[in-house]
Amino acid sequence: MSDATLHATHQNPDDFAVQIADQIESFLVAVTEVAKGDEPDSAVPFLLLEVSQLLLAGGRLGAHEDIVPDERYEPDPGPEQDVDQLRENLARLLDPIDVYSEVFDPYEPRKAPVPARISDDLTDVITDLRHGMAHYRAGRTTEALWWWQFSYFSNWGSTASATLRALQSVVAHVRLNQPLEELDGLDTDQDLGDEVLEAEAGRVMAREIAGPLGLRPVK
Repeated sequence: MSDATLHATHQNPDDFAVQIADQIESFLVAVTEVAKGDEPDSAVPFLLLEVSQLLLAGGRLGAHEDIVPDERYEPDPGPEQDVDQLRENLARLLDPIDVYSEVFDPYEPRKAPVPARISDDLTDVITDLRHGMAHYRAGRTTEALWWWQFSYFSNWGSTASATLRALQSVVAHVRLNQPLEELDGLDTDQDLGDEVLEAEAGRVMAREIAGPLGLRPVK
């Protein structure tokens, strides 16, 4: 299946695979457009919307019965697209709020939060989704669905969920006029403990991020 036939009219729009592929394709296109930086004032709200919609597709995949691929071994989907430029563009666009703190598994007790980056998370998710899309465009629909479902459970579902929480938190802090403290000093390469994270994570003043990121506090 080529790019030209991804949304071919003969496909049933009610078909599960078509709906999932459409939602994933929409996310891939939207985030790529946001990363260009043409409309920085709407970046965060737009990403909040796109990640929310993607997680609806993820939820549908998660609730679906196990998808079994047609072949025992995964066919080669071809070379992975480079995402370094996309990551750099997103990091530059989201610089004031890119770093946040995350708990990987809420069901593992006494796990300390660790620093993460929205730009890294989004490109990580995109890499997983593009892998499945390569199968879908090649006509390997079951293989694509299997991959999207498997990687939803193993990686991109939790990564997108953490990203959504971070984006939602930024929007909530600004809209509710609740200032965040400065993020300087927090780095994803550092091994930081609970006390340092509690003191430093999420520290960007609302007045500094509201304008550049298209957010306004409630009057």
